[in-house]
Amino acid sequence: MNTLPSLPRRRFLGELLSVGPALALARARASTGSRPAFTATGREFSFDTGAVRGTLRAGGQSKGLIPVYDSVSGAPLARSYGWFSPYRLLDDTTRYGDAAWSWASTAVLQADGSVKVSWAADDGHPFDLEAHYRWSSARVLDFSLRLSATRLLRRMEVFLASYFEGFPITVVQAGDPAAFLGVPRTAGDWQMFPRDEAAVKIIQDGRWKRPPSPVQWSIRPPYHAPLAVRRDAAKGMAAVLMTRPEECFAVATPYDSEVHRSVYFALFGRDLRTGESAATSARLVVGPGISDEQAVGLYREFLQEVRK
Repeated sequence: MNTLPSLPRRRFLGELLSVGPALALARARASTGSRPAFTATGREFSFDTGAVRGTLRAGGQSKGLIPVYDSVSGAPLARSYGWFSPYRLLDDTTRYGDAAWSWASTAVLQADGSVKVSWAADDGHPFDLEAHYRWSSARVLDFSLRLSATRLLRRMEVFLASYFEGFPITVVQAGDPAAFLGVPRTAGDWQMFPRDEAAVKIIQDGRWKRPPSPVQWSIRPPYHAPLAVRRDAAKGMAAVLMTRPEECFAVATPYDSEVHRSVYFALFGRDLRTGESAATSARLVVGPGISDEQAVGLYREFLQEVRK
């Protein structure tokens, strides 16, 4: 007779009902201490959680997790740009380089199997940046980010990107009353769900007119939570992305079937004095059959964990 891992049965059954069998079992396995880990392979870090496999820092470049494949079917889940990739670095007057992935960085495998990536301040970047990638279970990727200013920065933003292969349908929890709103092309090629009116002022302060690849954002209703879901009916899969509202001033995405298949979090957006830091965390859950209701449950669990 099969037995469950050491996760208490009542808790396991509650998770089974709230998030579905695949995610509940993944968490149960993680509770035994067999949390998935990255493995250093030269300048890259490989992983196979049993659910997804791939590479972090492919070619030694800080483009997040890319490529990523389903461990069972081999179907690609990301292979153009990566998951949780710090992208544009913006303040009230400057775009620092074209992207964080073209700024030299170093990475170190940690004793617990996670990876820390560091960018050191230089002539073109008046701040340090550190990212931390950790598998919490087979289908749950946790990410944290810290930016430390070496001079005064005004309305400093890190635009965090995640890109997918397939996953053409996107919804964002937004509006009042809260609902999961779609992103049809009729609402604009590039769409942003701000936190509030102050966030809109940051979005429209001219930062997105700076080359390369300037963007004109369509402003959608304010987000209810920085929570987005991308779905792929052909794969039977969903990807749920979430972060902390205190440090996210907008959720952004192109229209549904646009080629990038991306979700972005506009992080921080506030002034930092010399020596001051801003930090936050985010989570990506990928799995079969995650409903909107289950996505909300996953987000609530995330907030409980990061606010302990």
